Amino acid sequence: MIDLSLKGHGGSFRATVVVPGDKSLSHRALVFSAMAEGDSLITGLGTGHDIKSTASALRSLGVDIDGDKVRSPGVRGWTGPADPIDCGNSGTTMRLLAGILSTSGLTATLIGDSSLMARPMRRLVPPLSALGARLEVSPEGRPPLRILESGTVHGASVTIPIASAQVRTAFELAALAGDSPSMIDSPGGFRDHTERWLTAIGLGEWKTATAFSVSPGSIPPARYEVPGDPSSAAYLWACAAIHPSSSVTTPTISLNPGRLGFLEILERMGARVDAVVTGETGGDPVGDVTVSSADLNGISIEGDLVAAALDELPLVAVVAAYADGITSVRGAGELRAKESDRISSVVGMILALGGGVAEHPDGFDVIGTGFLEAGTVETNNDHRIAMSAAVAATRIDTPVIVRNAQIASVSWPGFYETLERLWS
Repeated sequence: MIDLSLKGHGGSFRATVVVPGDKSLSHRALVFSAMAEGDSLITGLGTGHDIKSTASALRSLGVDIDGDKVRSPGVRGWTGPADPIDCGNSGTTMRLLAGILSTSGLTATLIGDSSLMARPMRRLVPPLSALGARLEVSPEGRPPLRILESGTVHGASVTIPIASAQVRTAFELAALAGDSPSMIDSPGGFRDHTERWLTAIGLGEWKTATAFSVSPGSIPPARYEVPGDPSSAAYLWACAAIHPSSSVTTPTISLNPGRLGFLEILERMGARVDAVVTGETGGDPVGDVTVSSADLNGISIEGDLVAAALDELPLVAVVAAYADGITSVRGAGELRAKESDRISSVVGMILALGGGVAEHPDGFDVIGTGFLEAGTVETNNDHRIAMSAAVAATRIDTPVIVRNAQIASVSWPGFYETLERLWS
């Protein structure tokens, strides 16, 4: 483990930064290409370790991935792996592969690092079992996740209790092998990348605002252009929001409505946000985003906005420390089942930096004191905590120690160097 000492910067900045390819779309581009029989091309693929985990897992199934080129025999031509498939730290890798494999006729075991092996996987079992899949998890509902050979895959209609894009995608990709159409419904607020892509190739359609129907069929080979990752750009947007007289522009970002929760939060807190759609890829709008500083105020965050900004809520806590008043987050109990218990990790981070914060079962309150101070932040092996602490450090004049700082490479290798260059 590598600890990092970070120190703040005086003065304002104005910068334009191209961020890595979107992580959610990179996973899906790899998976869609691997399910297709033939050659596909992916440009702008994300560089994080989680994306490498997906590529490695697909190679173990007989898919050839060379840079941006993917050659696959199609999911029906995949070979059963001799060893367990290592998904690293990536819950997306495990859940999406579990869905595809569950109706592929293959047997496989999915494992990961210590963090992933502690994450909940039982929620996959009911919707996939409705299709005829056979899966096993540990008695605690965690990995290893064992996929047993399935028989006939039947169409099914299911409703899941949480707004999980990963569970929805696992079901939707599994349902492509069904003998009749399937449908999935859930609460709103999820990222709908998969639904947009399936609609674009004629294998799915919306029945209501949240219910999506999947038609059986094969995914064709294609060219995928992955735009910038708004979850990565969020750290730069936060820097601009908390540094007086500063702004940052991030071009060619995914502007999927389900990914813009953090921007909405910043705007509601008072930051100046300008987002311009410049195109579309795979049914997802793409555009340029500029965030500029302004006086910030505490707000209440709940409901669909929590789901739309779930990954960025640790970062919200940092911004909230520089806002006037109290920022409250509720209905975010799902944070406790991430790479760490992110509610406890957020509270620990803010307390370590001298801020005011209160923990609740499903969220937290941050008191906007207008400052944070030097301290040592335990990341708990969670890249979102490490990166949020680094943003906080940019406003602190004395060194902040970030434990196990290299975990940021899970989503963005080179993140710290990019953050430093904002002032260059």
